[in-house]
Amino acid sequence: MGFGRKQHNRGQFRTNTAIGFNCVISTSTKLVKSGLRGSKQALYVLAGYKGSRYEFIFTNLAPNCVRHYATVCAVHKAYAGSRMYRDLKLRGPIVHNKQLRVLPLEKITIRDSKFGDALVIVVRPTSGGYVLGFRADPHDRLHPLLEELQTLHQAYTDKPVFGVEIKWNNEESREAPDDIEELEEIGEPRGEMGPTIYLASQLAQGPEDLDVQPVYSSYLGLAIEPLKDGVTLKALFEVQTMS
Repeated sequence: MGFGRKQHNRGQFRTNTAIGFNCVISTSTKLVKSGLRGSKQALYVLAGYKGSRYEFIFTNLAPNCVRHYATVCAVHKAYAGSRMYRDLKLRGPIVHNKQLRVLPLEKITIRDSKFGDALVIVVRPTSGGYVLGFRADPHDRLHPLLEELQTLHQAYTDKPVFGVEIKWNNEESREAPDDIEELEEIGEPRGEMGPTIYLASQLAQGPEDLDVQPVYSSYLGLAIEPLKDGVTLKALFEVQTMS
């Protein structure tokens, strides 16, 4: 788990958070309430690092789309279940009834070769598609074998096998259109100059009308622009509706 600060073009600092699988303690989904989006399903991630615990809450911007949550939980479950195959621990349950527990999608077989019986490990094509047989005889083959194992380790690091297969749907989910209530249009009564028409006429006035001196209004108690004939301050502050 790492926390970093990155400076953007405008000089603002943003905090970037990275959570490694080894730091994740548990994952779950819960229903949360938001003031902006209402009740939504969120992903809870409990992580630990150096004696401290952190709780992260993630929500999806797309409504009714929770497949990402299921993917994260499935991958973490597979990662936790195969932890003993990566970490060397004392009395680890990697062997059951004198048989090696094989990971999902992993195949270990024995085939005949020109050197006799050899141990063959078949790896998924997405992880390199290697077919490997091991025999360190003669001793000069030890170093080439070491280099080959290092190459395989690098290939597994880049594309690890967690035991789950996810097939993404290329079709993007279309968001449902927001339900917008129909609003009743409020118009101006004929024969009267309401606030909207009056403001539009003020904006459309010519340069010769810009030098008009303000006058004092006892109704408001301050200086305003002189009103046109037939217009009162009370009429400007009234909300007019159509009958």
